[in-house]
Amino acid sequence: MEREYDIIVWGASGFTGKLVVDYMAQQQGASNLKWAVAGRNVEKVRQVLGDRDIPIIQADSNDSESINALVHQGRVILTTVGPYARYGSSLVEACAAHGTHYCDLTGEVHWMRDMITAHQDAAVASGARIVHTCGFDSIPSDLGAYFLQKQMLDKHGVPARQIKYRPRAFSGGFSGGTIDSMMAMMEQAKEDKTIMKSLADPYVLNNTMRGLDGPDRMSAYFDEDFDSWIGPFIMAGVNTRVVRRSAELLDGMYGSDFQYNEGTLTGKGAGGFVGAAGVGLGSGVFAGLAAMSLTRPLLQKFLPKPGEGPTEEAINNGYYDIELLGLHPSDSSKNMRVRVKGDKDPGYGSTSKMIAESALALAQDDLPVKGGFWTPASAMGDALLKRLPQSAGVTFEVISG
Repeated sequence: MEREYDIIVWGASGFTGKLVVDYMAQQQGASNLKWAVAGRNVEKVRQVLGDRDIPIIQADSNDSESINALVHQGRVILTTVGPYARYGSSLVEACAAHGTHYCDLTGEVHWMRDMITAHQDAAVASGARIVHTCGFDSIPSDLGAYFLQKQMLDKHGVPARQIKYRPRAFSGGFSGGTIDSMMAMMEQAKEDKTIMKSLADPYVLNNTMRGLDGPDRMSAYFDEDFDSWIGPFIMAGVNTRVVRRSAELLDGMYGSDFQYNEGTLTGKGAGGFVGAAGVGLGSGVFAGLAAMSLTRPLLQKFLPKPGEGPTEEAINNGYYDIELLGLHPSDSSKNMRVRVKGDKDPGYGSTSKMIAESALALAQDDLPVKGGFWTPASAMGDALLKRLPQSAGVTFEVISG
């Protein structure tokens, strides 16, 4: 695929887009990269670049001619422009049609399902690799599960029959773009009742494979494997679907009866139960307020807006520490625990590095898949397990078993 640029960053003037541009500029010298940035408003993009000599392409998501021209200039499009259901469909369609690889930060499960259904055949025919969820949702989950299964297979010759994902420590907030995507999804669900049904399906992103996992658990429960009460994890509704799609796309690597869940550790005893119940109640109240047209605008007043984000100090001081437990199918003494750690705020600092490295992998690495819609693990699992610890501050290690 001969194109003028290896990577084009779409959405460079947004908060996360600026962080991606900063990171890409640091990597350019080391990787001999030919890249450009693109946006609807060239002046806003130029202000972000400052005195850096980076080519700028003007394109508008509402103008199909400019979007088609954009995707013909790059081998990979990296986009941070959400909500993706509002601004991203024409870009995915153009990439799939014209053989341009693509990665994004979406957590909009219903939109991903729509894109897969509509454009999978075109992406296969053109050779375009389309990879959603290349940020905090869902690389730590997807790559963490993939790393654990590789270790289980290497050491014990069988995959874990179940993996549990539990954040141990966390410092950082959710981006205004993520909040805006969630609100947009709720607005769409009001008009289209099938969206809520789609979101409730634990295997909505799978094409044929169904497993043993049921609906997301929203109530408190005690997990003896972690000696802790568990409450819901806010991103589980996205991450679990992505991991289950990886289990399908990786063609049996995870086993035929694989199960996966995510939850928030709140400790043991009465305090742990109250904490887990509170997380569940808070998640339910938030979802209820976001779903109602009368309360949604009020909620939005108190939440980060698109383009807003934390201070540079807060981004640099952020981190996350996540433990995943893999259960051996027949011998509990062979259970395995792994840790995924990130060195910056998950929603901004770490996310911007993860999507940049995903784009670099799509542009530069010899990947095992051809055209189609993939998950991070299924398209570039080994490449990212090498890239992320080296350059992006995301590490994977076995801590027991």
